[in-house]
Amino acid sequence: MTQFVGIPFTLLFGKMAKRVGTKRSIYLALGVYTLISIGGYFMNTAWHFWVLAGLVGLVQGGSQALSRSLFGSMVPKAKSAEFFGFYDVSSKFAGIAGPAVFAAVGQIFGHSRLSIVSLVTFFISGGLILTQVDEEEGIRVARKKDAVGA
Repeated sequence: MTQFVGIPFTLLFGKMAKRVGTKRSIYLALGVYTLISIGGYFMNTAWHFWVLAGLVGLVQGGSQALSRSLFGSMVPKAKSAEFFGFYDVSSKFAGIAGPAVFAAVGQIFGHSRLSIVSLVTFFISGGLILTQVDEEEGIRVARKKDAVGA
């Protein structure tokens, strides 16, 4: 379900980014992920799961593609291996941190409902970090480095 919904919405996210901007589109995805996590707390039937899976499909591919695109636009070509290596390693840490927090909250409270909601902290943190990113300056610096290296 997530993959089926995700394909067309990834393309739509690209179009939306051209209209409203990449950062705003990523903020929207983080907001939807936050709502999905909160909705996960209340999930108690199979159809709730399917609705949440469909909602994940709305934002998953688009948010990932836009995040990589935004990051890539601020990377000097001569340093792309270093920067994308860091990007990959940091995503591995996220793959550990999310389940670790999920498990810890589940152990502390004795059920996974609050574990689902605890993931909201990652989405809020990501949004707060993104507010500190000066996209135009990052692109300008990367292009300047590219021009000097050429």
